[in-house]
Amino acid sequence: MSETAETHQTGFNTRAVHAGQEFEPRTGAVVPPLHFSSTYAQDGIGGLRSGYEYGRGGNPTRDALQEQLAALEGGRHAFSFGSGLAAEDGLIRAVCSPGDRIVLGNDAYGGTYRLINRVLGPWGIQNTPIDMSALDGVRSAVSAEGKDRARLVWVETPSNPLMKITDIAALAEIAHDAGALLVVDNTFASPYLQNPLALGADVVVHSTTKYIGGHSDVVGGALVVNDGELAEKIGFVQFAVGAVSGPMDAFLTTRGLKTLGVRMERHSDNAQKIAEWLVGRPGIENVLYPGLPDHPGHELAAKQMRRFGGMISVQFTGGEAAARKVAESTELFTLAESLGGIESLMNYPSEMTHASVKGTELAVPENLIRLSVGIEDAEDLIADLDQAISRL
Repeated sequence: MSETAETHQTGFNTRAVHAGQEFEPRTGAVVPPLHFSSTYAQDGIGGLRSGYEYGRGGNPTRDALQEQLAALEGGRHAFSFGSGLAAEDGLIRAVCSPGDRIVLGNDAYGGTYRLINRVLGPWGIQNTPIDMSALDGVRSAVSAEGKDRARLVWVETPSNPLMKITDIAALAEIAHDAGALLVVDNTFASPYLQNPLALGADVVVHSTTKYIGGHSDVVGGALVVNDGELAEKIGFVQFAVGAVSGPMDAFLTTRGLKTLGVRMERHSDNAQKIAEWLVGRPGIENVLYPGLPDHPGHELAAKQMRRFGGMISVQFTGGEAAARKVAESTELFTLAESLGGIESLMNYPSEMTHASVKGTELAVPENLIRLSVGIEDAEDLIADLDQAISRL
């Protein structure tokens, strides 16, 4: 769904509150009603009211969310799915055929790699994991001649959970020179901190479960694009395969999205304070946060992101045992999968979110924990980490 020109010209928080959120004309209700209907009455055969026919093909609540997502990512078309992986699957089905190849980061989210390698691999989709920061290597991998030429270049930046920063504009040039599309998973940054389409990307992917929903109470995914032909292909798959977000999920995601800018400021403030506090503490080998000046991607992140986000990864000198002990010793940080909610979460990726890539080149270091820093008071979060780390 496309945004209006008037909304597109306003600031981020204004778009977040108003895009797709026109008041209900019959009663004047400021919050648009939640539409649960699975089917719609027709004014004679084929006489559709506002194009609505059946809930899988269209729903006013989902359409409102899609307009909101497009407005915030600076795209012309957005599509809401039942999960982030459903969105990724929909994209690959829309643009790839058996024999096509995807070049992806060797630090990609475990679920993405599992989908591409284990679900779509037997269907004939090939993949090449590679270090996305080594641009010459990426260029070589993407530009292979003949049937091995890449169809998609897939990158997360910041990456999950190693917090690597990749040059989106440079990758876009490499992908386009080779006739490939650049897909950017923008889940960690959110539309508030980074807009890949403006940097040359062709597709933005989100797990809307995370920062966009923001309250750990809804699962969803999204794709945002500018190209009309690509949007038509994705829209067909969304309808034909049917992994759409339900109306309640769309409503909850829209409600969360309205406060994204405010929340991301607090997430970023807290994460910066915590990362700086962690640096140099006994027992800590490395703090991975792009807001730290010595992070290898700091300058690039400062260039292509508005702030540095709420995600931190920490590696311990005591190895796996130390990481596990800290992960199981916090009180405010809850040990759980997922990220991006208002509450702080602690994750041990090697055995949790990235267990599916153990034993591969995408495996996560066993001495690493991942922090999703919430919006609580930073001093309380630091005290919680202090008592947990002091047990080492």
